[in-house]
Amino acid sequence: MTDASPTLTVRRKRERQTDDPAVLAQILAEGHIAHVGMVRDGLPIVLPYLYAVGDLGDGLGAQLLLHGSTGGGLFLDAGADGVPVSATVTHLDGLVYARSLNDSSANYRSAMIFGRATLVPLEQRLAALWIVGDHLMPGRRAGVREITAKELAATTVLRLPLDQVSVKVRFQGVGEAHDDGEDHGVWAGILPLSVQAGAPITGAVTDAGVPVPGDVSALAAALGARAAERRAALVEKLGVAVRG
Repeated sequence: MTDASPTLTVRRKRERQTDDPAVLAQILAEGHIAHVGMVRDGLPIVLPYLYAVGDLGDGLGAQLLLHGSTGGGLFLDAGADGVPVSATVTHLDGLVYARSLNDSSANYRSAMIFGRATLVPLEQRLAALWIVGDHLMPGRRAGVREITAKELAATTVLRLPLDQVSVKVRFQGVGEAHDDGEDHGVWAGILPLSVQAGAPITGAVTDAGVPVPGDVSALAAALGARAAERRAALVEKLGVAVRG
């Protein structure tokens, strides 16, 4: 079964669109939630899903894997033939403060993936669930028990090909110039934003004295390092001095 495909070419700010596969890979690698749009009962809806990108070794290559319950609406909609969806992963990397609200903006990375989402077969479901788990909580698999047959029966995964994609990125400073006529006594600049971790909170029934696992601390550190690297890259690109 085939579906009509939407136009994947950006119509506004076309210079921000990229077809670099490395940019798409980074957006998906650093994300946690995919917002998935679909039509149900003639009405448009958008739902958030945990996801990962992985290759199930079936010759289809890397695909977007959407995690959910067997009773979830999208998974019921998929049936045997799948369901057309549009999945979006977006990072808000910063707020751009200009000297007018009209000229203010945001730095972001966004990937929209269109296609027919189909159910991962039962024989591949376990592998798909571990891929999602390893993406969200890297290293956790070594410290937890195996997935049970009951859990496997209650959980499912949809897969979405990565062959119809639109990626748009803004990674810039303020649109300003010395002769723009604005009052340069008004502060303008960028407030970087990122996902970073707070201090881990141990569960109430965890045995006393159990330390926070190394993989949890490592993920927290990686998120902080990622934010620092992206901020440094923007400062270097713009060639500006950082003032507190």
